[in-house]
Amino acid sequence: MTRISTAFAKPHPALVCFVTAGDGPTAAILDVLVAGGADVIELGMPFTDPMADGPAIQAANLRSLGAGTTTADIFALATGFRARHPATPLVLMGYANPMVRRGAEWFAAHCAAAGVDGVICVDIPPEEDDALGPALRAKGIAPIRLATPTSDAARLPTILDGSAGFVYYVSVAGITGKQQAAQGSIDEAVARLKAATDLPVAVGFGVRTPEQAAAIARVADGVVVGSAIVELVGEHGDSAPGKVREYVSALANAVHSARKVPA
Repeated sequence: MTRISTAFAKPHPALVCFVTAGDGPTAAILDVLVAGGADVIELGMPFTDPMADGPAIQAANLRSLGAGTTTADIFALATGFRARHPATPLVLMGYANPMVRRGAEWFAAHCAAAGVDGVICVDIPPEEDDALGPALRAKGIAPIRLATPTSDAARLPTILDGSAGFVYYVSVAGITGKQQAAQGSIDEAVARLKAATDLPVAVGFGVRTPEQAAAIARVADGVVVGSAIVELVGEHGDSAPGKVREYVSALANAVHSARKVPA
């Protein structure tokens, strides 16, 4: 069992929470995510051209980079998080350039040393897995793949081959934080994915309210919330941790109490 598989083996769906590294008091925000009930943490690596992200996370990337956040800072945050929270899975999410510019093996080794459990690289397609996947797997780090509404039956096996940890279903064909998919389409997509893989399926993009999160949790193994948390950090700055904990607690209560719909 890994930290990720243990998180998804709990007797309730998992709440996965995203925050951008270096935007606001990140260490304190990571702590309140755990205290609020998040089961898995995604730590975003700021990048100058976050093409899959909407305005909230784009702005967080720019704030972080403007504050001088480096890759070394991100690994320091991860190392500190692991020391404080030995059981909570930590996933780095971002783009290829910061991950491979020094070599995939360098990046994977630093992830392992910092206690990172998985990596989501938005812009390395599964057909180019050799750019990063083998180095991560060699260090026991899960390459977590993205599936989307346009991932058809012909391509899905390629997405799933070599994937680990969980499958992140991007519920809209668009950028983060701007819209939410109809629940019916999410239900159908999750059923299709779960028929194709034994990996847990977590659904994200556009999830904002506890009610939305609970509806998804009735069919999926996990719910991902990012932009709404990042917006709180942007709005409240150094005083954000209290607001974030309150919001995440409401999400966690909704997700953890959701009753599964029979398949």
